[in-house]
Amino acid sequence: MHVMVREIGKGNSLFNQFLAELRDKTIQSDRLRFRRNMERIGEIFAYEISKELEYTKKDIVTPLGIASMSVLKDNPAIATILRAGLPLHQGLLNYFDNADSAFVSAYRKYRKNKEFIIKMDYVSSASLIGKVLIISDPMLATGGSMTTSIKALIQNGKPKHIHVVCLLASEEGITAIKRNFSLQNMTLWIGAIDDELTAKAYIVPGLGDAGDLAFGTKLD
Repeated sequence: MHVMVREIGKGNSLFNQFLAELRDKTIQSDRLRFRRNMERIGEIFAYEISKELEYTKKDIVTPLGIASMSVLKDNPAIATILRAGLPLHQGLLNYFDNADSAFVSAYRKYRKNKEFIIKMDYVSSASLIGKVLIISDPMLATGGSMTTSIKALIQNGKPKHIHVVCLLASEEGITAIKRNFSLQNMTLWIGAIDDELTAKAYIVPGLGDAGDLAFGTKLD
């Protein structure tokens, strides 16, 4: 068992065009475009993850005969962390049509000294026993929210493999996931890895607060 890291923005592709627009402060002010770019990136992640899944042969009746085709053996379960992950979740769901969906409400709760804890309010999930779990969140900063969310989800059964999908990640966040899930078959799918975290644990250069950019500024 081990944690693999796939940084899919390393090569030249339209993925980087969409990610560049998500980072660009002059473009990201258009909420509709921001959400749509997140959704499109979710679709690209879904396509890449699909190459790692199990398939089975099926005879398909065409108007002119029978074609033997490889089709998905089992649908994955797709989870996201509310609220920022919703557009990514939709992109993944656009490709995995019949997947089960799961939702986690996990967020940073700041204290007076500006430090924060990860607070969880809500988990909704079907059984994950023996399933492939895909969980998305735009940013993997410290890894705290993702670690808390995965641990909560797998109370509903141990998946056979977990795919973690993030637009951006820090080295610290990746290290935290590897440390916490060293005994789990897991793949981290990252758009790009940024080196720096601010004192408030925001990724730099990053892109800002993905939830606020997608849905509006929230009250602290």
